[in-house]
Amino acid sequence: MNRPSTPNDNAPRPRLRRVALALLAGLAGVGSAPVFAADAAPVLNPVVVTGSRVEAESFDLPFSVDVVDMARVRAGNLGVNASEALAGIPGLVVQNRQNYAQDLQISIRGFGARSAFGVRGVKLIADGIPASNPDGQGQAATFNLDVAERIEVLRGPFSTIYGNHAGGVIQLFSRDPKGTPSVRGGALAGSWGTTRIGVGSEGEKDGIGYLLDASRFDTDGYRDHSAATREQAFAKLNFAPDADSRLTLTASGLRQPDTEDPLGLTWATYRRDPRAAESVAETFDTRKSIDHLQGGATYERRFGDDRLQLVAYAGQRSVTQYQSIPAGPQANPRHSGGVIDFDRDFHGVGARWIGQRELGPGKLTFTAGIDVDRSEDDRQGFENFIGTTLGVKGRLRRDETDTVTSIDPYVQTAWEQGAWQWTAGLRQSRVKFDVDDNYLANGDDSGALTFRETTPALGVVYKLSPALNLYGSVARGFETPTMTELAYSGAGGTAGFNFGLEPATSTQLELGVKAFVGDNTRLNAAIFQVRTDDELVVESSSGGRTVFKNAGTTLRRGVELAADSEFSPNWRGRLSVTRLQAIYDETFVTGSGTAAKTIADGRRLPGIPALSAYAELEWIPVGGIAAALEALYRSKVYVEDTNTERAAPGHALVNLRLTAEQKSGPWTFNEMLRLDNLFDREHVASVIVGDGNGRFYEPGPERSWYAGVRASYRF
Repeated sequence: MNRPSTPNDNAPRPRLRRVALALLAGLAGVGSAPVFAADAAPVLNPVVVTGSRVEAESFDLPFSVDVVDMARVRAGNLGVNASEALAGIPGLVVQNRQNYAQDLQISIRGFGARSAFGVRGVKLIADGIPASNPDGQGQAATFNLDVAERIEVLRGPFSTIYGNHAGGVIQLFSRDPKGTPSVRGGALAGSWGTTRIGVGSEGEKDGIGYLLDASRFDTDGYRDHSAATREQAFAKLNFAPDADSRLTLTASGLRQPDTEDPLGLTWATYRRDPRAAESVAETFDTRKSIDHLQGGATYERRFGDDRLQLVAYAGQRSVTQYQSIPAGPQANPRHSGGVIDFDRDFHGVGARWIGQRELGPGKLTFTAGIDVDRSEDDRQGFENFIGTTLGVKGRLRRDETDTVTSIDPYVQTAWEQGAWQWTAGLRQSRVKFDVDDNYLANGDDSGALTFRETTPALGVVYKLSPALNLYGSVARGFETPTMTELAYSGAGGTAGFNFGLEPATSTQLELGVKAFVGDNTRLNAAIFQVRTDDELVVESSSGGRTVFKNAGTTLRRGVELAADSEFSPNWRGRLSVTRLQAIYDETFVTGSGTAAKTIADGRRLPGIPALSAYAELEWIPVGGIAAALEALYRSKVYVEDTNTERAAPGHALVNLRLTAEQKSGPWTFNEMLRLDNLFDREHVASVIVGDGNGRFYEPGPERSWYAGVRASYRF
């Protein structure tokens, strides 16, 4: 067995061939346009930077990291949600809520599954700039898939070297614009009133590379009261001031006006009509508006074999959200109302030095850096009624400034000697929460809270043969409460900020095997364990306010298997399977009085499927229509800590995608047709963990179709 060659070898690595094909037979002969092969797809052993922070082949790293080639993803998807790109990554569960007011539900090895909105427990990064706040809350909607070159997904112990809430890391890299300038445009339409249009341009001129993109997405939504509009824009400029340096500027924007929120459903409503919204969603016109704008700069300079990397960014995010909280609970003077309204200013800087030295019989690579991030929310709360009129902004009930600051220095080293490679990392994190209460009619909730944690990581790879690596890694990690989780305390969440919460701390272990079978198949297998102390759980949820507490110990154990194979020049297959046991490892009590509940040792953590699997078979012939079948399975998911409420049933879905490409002179044309849920299975796509009203279930759509075209012109 011979391992595929590396970039330093003389022989080329195995590569997939992708070809341009007609979506409809007649399209293959439009004019005199011949059908050409597209650029080769990435190799089975891609180069990654996530985890090691320097370029390294994924095969040689002591942790689980996968790369998604976005060129292949764009060919047969809508380009709207990160879930389109990440479905086949083992250990990663990405659930589309069919609710654009609340973003995707993302969890890695069980981290992040409890989030009722946005992303927590998983670090999001785009072009080196955090898409997660210092408190750990992130927004995957800010990822622009149109401009993405690749997405790297890091799982396991070494994700903790990214600091707070790094149960895993998802990092997007946009394309570096090169070559002669080009322009492009495209449109698609499909089920549930879905439309999307986009335009863009990229290229290089006089040493300056540029990438521009703008798009608009509209949908009526699969469910009642779930219409959404999303407008995105992106710009990137690359400069080379001299032969040893590089400067990149990026700017991006996201706008979602009056995005309707259908909320979750009770089990009875789901069984009666999966497309329904509970009546309170219509009564209070639950909705959210988002305006997000940010810019950043990265600079790299080489000093021989060493490198200095600098990053700086700043942005502003405004959110107004109308909730379905009845007027009754808002009568309590400590209640902060049913309308959330905040303006967030955020910024940060980072610096990193990467050096390489010969050390004894081996080579040492070392990295030292620091990240400083800060967000400041001008946050207000209002009643969601005026008199008998509901779903409008009423009296002021909350006015405060919430600030989160993190300062994280870190070091990493990697030493390669013969068949052994050792990697170590150490990060010191300081996260400070500061609340300045300006609404004093119900008392002063001002205060500050600082968490400090040191997170070490150690990994080793043993190269048993050129085609077989064994590895192991261990690390400590932590997860602070988010500002939202700190916001309420006491019965009904009416006692002000919960400054008694502690961060959850974890110890992670991973053992794995990475292997090449022949020249065309890559296999990965890993077993892992995560033991967490002071897990953050729901104490109570009522009146629109959720109170959190620290529970005892939790345990996550699992196995991940992944295979990627090129059966022939025309066929490719992928398979990933994750088995995960996630349980409370210690009995604890939530609530108080008659509402108290005992969560017994051995209960499963909610929101986490015990078994998830993905399979894909792709046919890429030398002419005709390229096609692929995707199959996705999720086992049942518990919806709250006692495991006594009805679990969301397991489900299996099959999707079909068809793609085509033609070239004629400077023109390139692409077409796609996609059928989701091919066999029309009724299913719950995601759950809202611990919802106090029993509205746990978020149904997924029945059979859906989408079709699109795109054209580009290269000057």
